[in-house]
Amino acid sequence: MASFLVKVLITYRKGILDPQGVAVEKAAHQLGFTSVKNVRVGKYVTMEIEAESREEVEREIKEMAKKFLVNPVIEEYTYEIEELEE
Repeated sequence: MASFLVKVLITYRKGILDPQGVAVEKAAHQLGFTSVKNVRVGKYVTMEIEAESREEVEREIKEMAKKFLVNPVIEEYTYEIEELEE
């Protein structure tokens, strides 16, 4: 059985107001960083999963996202999988 490092990035869907992103953008502008635009703030989750294959890990990630990690009405997600050296 192999170990995999999974990195999941969860963000608001396009068109959904991101109040934290708005606050960060406003603060950046107030501090003189006027070129900053369209700030989005999300969640970054890392986990290790032991599985027989990368495909099994992908199935588990998608099931976790569906059941509890992501609110599909307002959020979307992407993920990366990296096999860990033993």
